[in-house]
Amino acid sequence: MCDTFFSPSHRNVHGNAILAKNSDREPNEAQQIVRFPAHSRFQKRVQSTFIVVDCPEQVHEVILSKPFQMWGAEMGVNEHGVAIGNEAVFTKLRLARKNNGLTGMDLLRLALEQSKTAKSALEKIIELLGKYGQDACGGYQDKGMFYSNSFLIADSHTAFVLETAGPFWAYKHLNSFYAISNLLTIGTDFDEIHPEAKAFAYQKSWMKEDVPFDFQMAFSEPFMTYMGRGASRKQQCELQAPSSNSIQFSVRDAFQILRSHKIQEDFEPCQGDMGNICLHAQGLLTPSQTTGSMVAELRENAQSTVWLTGSSAPCLSVFKPFYFRTNALNANVFPQSSDRLDHSYWWQWEKIHRRALADYSTIKSSIQRFQQEKEQEWVEEDQELSRQTDASKKEVFSQKAIEDCFDYLHQWEQKNGSVQIKIWPVAYRLYWMWQNRKMKNEGN
Repeated sequence: MCDTFFSPSHRNVHGNAILAKNSDREPNEAQQIVRFPAHSRFQKRVQSTFIVVDCPEQVHEVILSKPFQMWGAEMGVNEHGVAIGNEAVFTKLRLARKNNGLTGMDLLRLALEQSKTAKSALEKIIELLGKYGQDACGGYQDKGMFYSNSFLIADSHTAFVLETAGPFWAYKHLNSFYAISNLLTIGTDFDEIHPEAKAFAYQKSWMKEDVPFDFQMAFSEPFMTYMGRGASRKQQCELQAPSSNSIQFSVRDAFQILRSHKIQEDFEPCQGDMGNICLHAQGLLTPSQTTGSMVAELRENAQSTVWLTGSSAPCLSVFKPFYFRTNALNANVFPQSSDRLDHSYWWQWEKIHRRALADYSTIKSSIQRFQQEKEQEWVEEDQELSRQTDASKKEVFSQKAIEDCFDYLHQWEQKNGSVQIKIWPVAYRLYWMWQNRKMKNEGN
């Protein structure tokens, strides 16, 4: 389960569009931050998560946040300032479960690699959907996790929401703040729709022909949509959105939305359920955890900044700035993740998250001081650097942010050798004991 929102440039402090997303995945599914430079694929073919697909020879530079084992990405931005976040949506269209199509993450990465504008990315996803379909497992250990996808697609001055149900789709252009979650949101207000969608829904008696066609009503599957609690999280995003006459929204406000819980006072992770934007796994009814977060500031006449946590639980994480044409994400500075506890940034910072499950309020309070100090400092410096074209200064700045976080982690480990364990609900305690055993044993 995930949450994505878009805030247009005319609502934001610096006049830049903002696209933000929390990626909710299985608790031990490490999420990598990766940068792939622009390059040529001479065979004009590429192996995606399950299938080989055609692609142009030249592809654009991208910065992505992706599950460590997947080819595709949960969210990302390209060198032209196109940003995309995707969501699982549950529809009446049953996929064949043959893994002979593209995941939503594959569609997202392919569109970023091949598009210079939000409109061309929209068209690319529709093209790929028609050519290859989306019959592909989106889960990690949950091999039954098949779903359709929705997308928020934005550049510095244009944005779209694209929603799908199997082979069918509808989209609309966005002029104001918009949030999507794990549910269809486009009703009768679409700008374009798949040419055969209406006839298919009429044939299935999912819609009557004598009323305006409603994409959500026709294709949404009610039970899984309800259990995913996407409507609640979408509403929480909208309640924290900038007002219609405000121009005060900033990337730091976006950070806070992604960190928010329904219960703001005295929140404990064991109270978390699927209705929280910052999602904390707790078992069967809440099997997902926010494993990575992104806020992209999309500038029209300057390079975009991609703010990423590279760690789970944004309430306990720090957003760091990343830039194009830099090498801050090399393996020496930012080790990549595997399927178990290792030296990667994600797994090292996960130590804080797992410890916070035992003493959340104390550890969150300690981390918040570091969060607020560093993020304020970095956002201010980023605004200065955004006016410059010198990539080397941005690379040093980004690497320093990573180093600051590693330094904090090492200091934190020295100070937090012992923690007073609270009495958790038994089922919750057993669930996380199981996850911790898997964290250390997977790969053996």
